[in-house]
Amino acid sequence: MITKEWIYHGNCIVRNQETNLGDEVIHLDLYRMDLPQIDADLLRRWGQPPSGPSFDELSEESKVKTVRMREIVDQFMAADKIVIVNPVWNYSFPSVLKAYIDAVTVIGKTIKRSDNGLRGLSGLTGTQQGKKVMHIQASGTVLSHGKFKDVEYSHSYVNAIMNLLGIDDVQAIFVEGISEQPDQAQSIKEQAIRQAILAAKAF
Repeated sequence: MITKEWIYHGNCIVRNQETNLGDEVIHLDLYRMDLPQIDADLLRRWGQPPSGPSFDELSEESKVKTVRMREIVDQFMAADKIVIVNPVWNYSFPSVLKAYIDAVTVIGKTIKRSDNGLRGLSGLTGTQQGKKVMHIQASGTVLSHGKFKDVEYSHSYVNAIMNLLGIDDVQAIFVEGISEQPDQAQSIKEQAIRQAILAAKAF
């Protein structure tokens, strides 16, 4: 019997403790955390200096949002191992995950402009620091292969954006086909849990 499941509900940054005893777990429930939306205020802040207002010139509300966004991106940068868990809705992940990705994809913090285009900052490059990402996604339809592979937008986007941030170690576990094969739903889940436990040993 499995007493500890490595698959967490919601989207999370996590370090598996069962096989990595010295790791700390930070669980982020994106629907419940304070996750400011990127709006005109934040875009104006990102444009300074010299084109935008200074921090002191922002409204109190904008200052609070700016500080919170900085906390989110700093937390992301400090994590050694990142696990993203999401369902697939209408061939993509929930919008709250996109909001989080936007919050941690910041020019000057996690990416920078170079002669060859946008590149992950040197301190975030996976090959230098060993930062890893495990993406676990559940879908009613099989998307990783087969006739719906061309509409697999969720993992392909996560993989692309993490590569942009300089993280080249992106692994995936697909919990898929539950709606297509409801009689096999439990075995599909159990297989994914076994995959996750095995992956955790080297993650």
